[in-house]
Amino acid sequence: MTITTEHIKTKRQQFASPGGSHDRNVRFLRVILPLGVGILAAVLALAPFTMSGELSFVLDKNKVDVAKERMRVTEALYRGEDSEGRPFSIKAGSAVQKSSREAVVELTDLSARILLADGPAQIRANEGRYDMENEDVKVPGTLQLESAGGYRLSTDNVTVDLKRRTLTSDAPVEGRTNIGTFRSDRLKADMTERTVTLDGNAKLRIVQNGLRGR
Repeated sequence: MTITTEHIKTKRQQFASPGGSHDRNVRFLRVILPLGVGILAAVLALAPFTMSGELSFVLDKNKVDVAKERMRVTEALYRGEDSEGRPFSIKAGSAVQKSSREAVVELTDLSARILLADGPAQIRANEGRYDMENEDVKVPGTLQLESAGGYRLSTDNVTVDLKRRTLTSDAPVEGRTNIGTFRSDRLKADMTERTVTLDGNAKLRIVQNGLRGR
């Protein structure tokens, strides 16, 4: 046995001998570990009584982003049925619902597709306000209606009732149909029957070729 081996053996014997460093470490840990566990248990037991459970903070309105609308959607599509169960759909480039308190959606680049007796018809407008409860669209600008049978109507400042297939306006309007141009204080149009009723200062200019074509 070499001198190095004997030296290692002697150190191991000293470490394992009674009263050695190993025994001292064990005695120290037997005191410290239970004490640490007791302190930890006391902290966990008292924590619910020492913590308030509330968090207070201050926001600077000039540095915090605030959402101005409740919902914003791009390429939105709405579907429904009219009073006779016929389907209709509204498609818009963007839709914004500003408040959860009102079921009104601001639409841009909108087009509505409805089913008439002679086939589908399409309505186009740059913007509109869609009421999801009443299922009507208020169009402040120009509206264009084209049906599969060749019927065309162009007007402005009207409300489209998708359930009843009607156009109404309580403000002055002007527009164009297959037979000519018109102007009036108020308007009511039945898209199914293809009739336009003008009320108040009504002016109608008939184009003979258009009447003959119809």
